[in-house]
Amino acid sequence: MMRPYELVDKVCAYDPRADEALLHRAYRYATRAHGSQKRASGDPYFSHPLEVAGILAALKLDAATIATGLLHDTIEDTGATYEELRVSFGGEVARLVDGVTKLSRLDMSSEETRQAENFRKLLMATADDVRVLLVKLADRLHNMRTLSFLSDGEKRRRIAQETMEIYAPLAGRIGMQEMREELEDLAFRYLNPEARETLTRRLDKTRQTKLMVLKRIEKSLRQKFSERNLSATVTSRAKRPYAIWRKMENRQIALEQLSDLIGFRAIMRSVEDCYSALGIVHTTWKTVPGRFKDYISTPKRNGYRSLHTTVVGPEQQRIELQIRTEDMHEIAEHGIAAHWSYKEGGCHFGGEPLAEPFAWIRRVVGMLEHGDTPQEFLEHTKLEMFSDQVFCFTVKGDLIVLPRGSTPIDFAYAVHTEIGDSCVGAKINGRPRPLRERLGTGDEVEILRSDAQEPSAAWESMAVTGKARSAIRRAVRQKKKASEIRLGRDILWNKFRAAGRRIGDKILERALGVLEKNSLEEIFLQVGRGEMGWEAVLKAVYPRAAEKARRRPVLRDKSAVPILGAASGTAIQFAPDSFPLPGERIVGIQTSGRGLVVYPIDSAALGAFDGEPDRWVDLAWETDASPRRFYPSRIALQLSHEVGSLAMVTALIADYDCNIIALQLLHRDPDCFTLHLDIEVHDLKHLNRLLSALEGLSVVLEARRERR
Repeated sequence: MMRPYELVDKVCAYDPRADEALLHRAYRYATRAHGSQKRASGDPYFSHPLEVAGILAALKLDAATIATGLLHDTIEDTGATYEELRVSFGGEVARLVDGVTKLSRLDMSSEETRQAENFRKLLMATADDVRVLLVKLADRLHNMRTLSFLSDGEKRRRIAQETMEIYAPLAGRIGMQEMREELEDLAFRYLNPEARETLTRRLDKTRQTKLMVLKRIEKSLRQKFSERNLSATVTSRAKRPYAIWRKMENRQIALEQLSDLIGFRAIMRSVEDCYSALGIVHTTWKTVPGRFKDYISTPKRNGYRSLHTTVVGPEQQRIELQIRTEDMHEIAEHGIAAHWSYKEGGCHFGGEPLAEPFAWIRRVVGMLEHGDTPQEFLEHTKLEMFSDQVFCFTVKGDLIVLPRGSTPIDFAYAVHTEIGDSCVGAKINGRPRPLRERLGTGDEVEILRSDAQEPSAAWESMAVTGKARSAIRRAVRQKKKASEIRLGRDILWNKFRAAGRRIGDKILERALGVLEKNSLEEIFLQVGRGEMGWEAVLKAVYPRAAEKARRRPVLRDKSAVPILGAASGTAIQFAPDSFPLPGERIVGIQTSGRGLVVYPIDSAALGAFDGEPDRWVDLAWETDASPRRFYPSRIALQLSHEVGSLAMVTALIADYDCNIIALQLLHRDPDCFTLHLDIEVHDLKHLNRLLSALEGLSVVLEARRERR
């Protein structure tokens, strides 16, 4: 296990200005917090965060990230809190630890829907500060290195599968190729142990038999470069078992048919020397057609730069050669960590500005706005992570980078969503080509457009990129939704007219409050989809039409009020302006010369009788009284000052089987006016339905019950 002073020395070696005190505090705090906790290996638990910090230090990250590595499990596995970390180590470290903690709590290996939703959260958290992902990757790498100590074989396999599907591709997508290869190979050990063991034995044997040949090839390359006064470091490197296995599976060939088990690398002093070395190699040995790639002039999206070529070299050996500078090599191995300059607000290396290395993550997070299901999002993002690339150009010369296998549809959506939506055809290198055509590196693509075009569901099978597929599905969903809205509108218009009722958007607004909908479009959509019957809308707009057949006779005579609880022969009358209604609790107050005066239980006027409990009589409405009666009530309305607004209100009140008995204008200005309406209703439910319908009208700013 690494000692704390070794970690600090390692950090200060590449960053002399590193905050040593911060690292020492983080070490001491984490040691105390984890206390006597043990890992599955039997080692003290603190050995894990210390090794994670060591991995981050090997990537030459800043002191705040190293401290986060030491502390990354304290909130999750100890009694430490975010606030304690903020006070002890500052807001930056506390925020990073909190971010890693949230990622650790994601159950990435659960059922598909939850895994996909958690993957969305992971990328969203990473988009704010990519250091959160770097710490999480280092954490996963050390856990994979020690996975053999886990006794549960099924759990080992599940963690390995998750590493292969999620974490290894993420590491590769942000340029951390060395970490990606190690994660893949460690996962391969548990997912297919027999295949890995077989490959490892055969590769070891191959290296032993070809060791002298490799040395001679290295010497020959160095000699050729030296003859032209080029200083170069030439090395050979055996590919990892999983990389070879994947190539065998993709090509469906045996190990003996692979000629590139070992790759060579030449590290040069400058970009000019790289191209000079390439010229030497190509003029000395025969090239293999189709195997040259220039990632220096056209870097990958993760910042990778290098020259790739394959030649039939010394001793008729097939040589796969990469040529790059030392700076490029650091970036190729360690991705964003190699050109980390976080506090300066950008990413630089050797004074050379580079493309933002985690722009891909932010671009993928932008897909969240497209409304995909979690499963679609996970599918599209995995496609983005695993794909190789092709480099195409617009007619103006702009570079468009796409996954291998992309079509003009992918190209169109990569330029802009509107261009994709209106695509009707394409010209590739000046010639009309079908939309199914696969694009190749160097193709010049011109998209043909029409404003009348709409995306077709069939396009999805032609598209490769997540962005294109998301946009196509979104457009198809929107088209279907618009069709369902039109259908719902047509159904309501036809049914209302058949019932002999007026209809229009203003009239239908009455239903918004009753049906608790936010817009008429929502009502049309649910009717069009069959999720709501047209009868429910008719009843909400014209309740009398639905109740007419079963309505009982109504009375406005209050001489026989259906109230229970009063002594026989007691006169009963309602308190002025209190408007009690059936359906709410009521109370009577014995009043000299007036008998029993009825109030709603929540009437403010009852406060005058608090000191006279003997006068109170508990009353109740007779629920099965027949026939139905009308009772007075008062509502306050605030209306926008529009032509016909009062007419809309009075028409709705009539349609709701209510009667206006008095109207009083309280306030009026150029924008709105307020009035009191005294109306007659059957009971409290009847009044509440009326108020809901009134609130649905666009001209009604406020509708409420008013009483003393």
